[in-house]
Amino acid sequence: VMQGIEDGSRTVVGVNRFRAEQEEQYDPLRVDPAIEADQSARLATLRADRDNAEVTRHLDAVKAAAQGTDNVLYPLKEALRARATVGEVCHALRSVWGIYHPADAF
Repeated sequence: VMQGIEDGSRTVVGVNRFRAEQEEQYDPLRVDPAIEADQSARLATLRADRDNAEVTRHLDAVKAAAQGTDNVLYPLKEALRARATVGEVCHALRSVWGIYHPADAF
């Protein structure tokens, strides 16, 4: 594989073809700690104000649908309507389907 990249018979964008003339400046996104604290407080309030038993019931329905052949969209919508977070729904799906790891091949 490396020989093909080095002799140009295999194209890898940004490595042996279509390279930038110069490196672009990378400025990482810096989030204001006040925004993080505000979002954390809003999330705590959401979890305190919602019916957590209902959320759990709907997340269990999402998992059950993901394990079988049922359409996941309907229980997912109900979980979100019950005020489950996107992270909680994603965690429920990951617990059934796992995490995708792409192959390391071109």
